[in-house]
Amino acid sequence: MTLEILVADDHAIIRDGLKKILADTPDLCVAGEASNGHMALEMVRSRDWDAVVLDLSMPGRHGLELLKLIKTDKPKLPVLIFSMHQEEQYAVRAIRAGASGYLSKEGDSDLIVPAIRKVAQGGRFISPKVAELLAEDTLLHTSNPSHTLLTDREFEVFSRLVRGVSLTEMAHELSLSVKTVSTHKSHILLKMNMSHQVELVRYAIDHKLFDPVRE
Repeated sequence: MTLEILVADDHAIIRDGLKKILADTPDLCVAGEASNGHMALEMVRSRDWDAVVLDLSMPGRHGLELLKLIKTDKPKLPVLIFSMHQEEQYAVRAIRAGASGYLSKEGDSDLIVPAIRKVAQGGRFISPKVAELLAEDTLLHTSNPSHTLLTDREFEVFSRLVRGVSLTEMAHELSLSVKTVSTHKSHILLKMNMSHQVELVRYAIDHKLFDPVRE
């Protein structure tokens, strides 16, 4: 039986690459593509899939919000996050939000096929790096680092703040008002006991959360 995969990524080169890779596997095929979050959600709702390979940064609905919407509509649908963001940034949050696995596009390319196969068969793909982060998260449960106190939306704002994204651009990317983004920024500084954005950048670097690459 061939497992049918939906690939949701706004980069055509990624979608085409996955189609070519899976074309060589007898048990997996890319049966659908989505180039933005709204399309991904529509396609998830339109039919049953064996798994979704999901980018976190797409136009429209995106990120952890999109993942949660997918899992709300199809709670048993396996979702593999395939993102430019390093594991330190989103892996633990994605797993908590219902993802069956997390793989960085900067990681070992040989892992993508076994990762898709694993989640499509109902399993979980947890790389050694993600396993380490999950273990650390559990051990630090009673004394979590400051950034773990942030909500998922606040963390999305935080990750953009440390990359130098303006509030206006951020509002557009997240489909929020500038006032709402500014409020999130104030809450982030308060929760992390900081007074300036520069401190956030230093914190992100120290905790390996700084990713200058933007999708």
